[in-house]
Amino acid sequence: METTTHVEKMDSSFLEAVSKRSGENLNLCYQCLKCTAGCPTAPNMEFRPNSIIRMIQMGKKQEVLESSAIWFCVYCQTCGTRCPNEIHIGVVMDTLREIAMEEGIHAKEKNIHLFHEAFIQSVRRGGRAHEVTMLMEYILRSRDMMKGSLIPGVKLFLKGKFPLLPSFVKEKGDIKRIFEKCTKK
Repeated sequence: METTTHVEKMDSSFLEAVSKRSGENLNLCYQCLKCTAGCPTAPNMEFRPNSIIRMIQMGKKQEVLESSAIWFCVYCQTCGTRCPNEIHIGVVMDTLREIAMEEGIHAKEKNIHLFHEAFIQSVRRGGRAHEVTMLMEYILRSRDMMKGSLIPGVKLFLKGKFPLLPSFVKEKGDIKRIFEKCTKK
């Protein structure tokens, strides 16, 4: 009696592309779940950080790029700090957002790309995020005046959590060069 086993060859091009662009060796992930255990936004993701890495390893490009999870990462760096193999998933998530935008894949959440762009512009201007100008830019671009973004921002401002004036890094020229280098891809 003859038995045949059909093994489908996995396409590793997505894994290679994400690893190269992010600079992170995703082959080192062995699913210890430390990244997911520490992630403050994981409970809101349809795919947890470890699952995103596994999906990349499996070549599930479309599923990953269309997922909300890549837009929920707040780049707190908890995942990279906890990872025994020093994989910085925040960098990977940022890479995935870039790829999704380049390929015209929009986030499911309305206006989340505008929030992402407001964050990037805030960092570009001063070297770090300034929540007040970031929030105002987001509100103006999204026209989301009272639907949930302004009121929490005002409450945080009144509690002294958001400084009114931005603080800038000393070497703004370095920030400009970093952004120029990143946009030359």
